[in-house]
Amino acid sequence: MIEFQGVSKVYGHTTPALEDVDFEIKPGEFVSLAGRSGAGKSTVIKLLIGEEQPSRGRVFFGQYEVNKLTSSELPEFRRHIGVVFQDFRLLPTKTAHENVAFALEVAGRVQREIDELVPQVLDMVGLADKGVNFPNELSGGEKQRVAIARAMIHRPEVIIADEPTGNLDPFHTWEIIKLLEKINELGTTVVLATHDREVINSLERRVITMDRGRVVRDEKKGKYILV
Repeated sequence: MIEFQGVSKVYGHTTPALEDVDFEIKPGEFVSLAGRSGAGKSTVIKLLIGEEQPSRGRVFFGQYEVNKLTSSELPEFRRHIGVVFQDFRLLPTKTAHENVAFALEVAGRVQREIDELVPQVLDMVGLADKGVNFPNELSGGEKQRVAIARAMIHRPEVIIADEPTGNLDPFHTWEIIKLLEKINELGTTVVLATHDREVINSLERRVITMDRGRVVRDEKKGKYILV
């Protein structure tokens, strides 16, 4: 489903963010992308969603060669991927329902579909009773669940979670991790980028460990290990 072939990324002339990165992710996997801040995890995500172009190498997602997509092709491509960020990125003047619905409105979906789909996905993330609440009326964990609902609204093949628990306390952290596991069990591929050692070690799933822009370890049931 996802493949990086000899991917390097250099910013400016002298700052390598990635060096010769190779890996594959199969449909239905739950993969943790581990490493310290600055290891290259976020650059991998930017390349995968077409936000950045590799300096060298090729990035594939299914039938798409991401680095060859034009700006007009990217919006359609990105509907195959749901992205969840550390800072939630919710619209403060819209309710939870409206934040999720907005993703469908932008895609041109009709109101009847929106009215049907949004309550379903809010219920899936455990927020059926919070649709009328604004972000400032929600806890950090609830905001992240709204963000996950928004990412899931197009029924993407992959959810990419970029440090999704970075702003959360331990209770809400495990709440979000359990939700991502549930989404994976329903058939969606999950890529979790995090430097949270405890989360990675508890999952007992595949771990791709990065350090200074390189993949230094790739283990089927991995741990967070950095020398």
